[in-house]
Amino acid sequence: MPIPGTPPSRADLVTHLVRTRIAGDVATPRENNLSHYRKLANGDRNFWLGLELGDRWTDEQDVLAVMAERVGVNDDPEYRYGQDTIDPELTVDALDRMAARLRKAADGRQRVLFATGHPGGLLDVHRATAAALRAAGCDIVVIPEGLQTDEGYVWQLADVAVLEHGASLWHTHSGDPMRAILQGLERDGDPAPDLVVADHGWAGRAAQDGVDAVGYADCNDPALFLAESEGTLQVAVPLDDHVKSPRHYDPMTAYLLGQAGLL
Repeated sequence: MPIPGTPPSRADLVTHLVRTRIAGDVATPRENNLSHYRKLANGDRNFWLGLELGDRWTDEQDVLAVMAERVGVNDDPEYRYGQDTIDPELTVDALDRMAARLRKAADGRQRVLFATGHPGGLLDVHRATAAALRAAGCDIVVIPEGLQTDEGYVWQLADVAVLEHGASLWHTHSGDPMRAILQGLERDGDPAPDLVVADHGWAGRAAQDGVDAVGYADCNDPALFLAESEGTLQVAVPLDDHVKSPRHYDPMTAYLLGQAGLL
């Protein structure tokens, strides 16, 4: 079993998310959230997460409105400092939507690619999900060898694509590693994935290139939620993507796989 134990109920998962600060009162401060929303609106591509947002999100208040609706951050534009929040009910709602897409992938024996720009927090979430889909008959995409971006090398570890830099797994928001994978697959004559399960720019770039994509995002990373609101990304799950222990995500992963019928 990729994740041991019985999946929690919805109510128990909500309690766990709040207790571990995956949702609820999260560690990301309000001023950091608003700074990122402003930079995205001002056209800073480091905050576009591999997407092409054009001039559709040039008003910081429009970004805040989407984040309040889809993530549960405070919707008051005058609230500028202090604690911000992720609504755990919205987290679980998004997990349910992601589970439905994973079930579709399993039923269709689809080709699925996993990737993370946040290996310190989410690597094992993706690994366990990949193991469950493989057991259900899906083809987990093997990435081409020798891929590289300006930041480092694109590797695959435990079925999950990651960025390696200086003998370390690298935290990245860039969409370039996913672009390198998709171009490498095309170069080698391999079909594109039917589904990408990822986060950060890995998810954004896949969605931008027309691949079905679902992903996880923090409350200071608005681009994926904007893409979901526009229909470019299929699902964005709001959560703190780097809490104190990666094990805190295990109940969430168990719930996701249980809802998808993959345990």
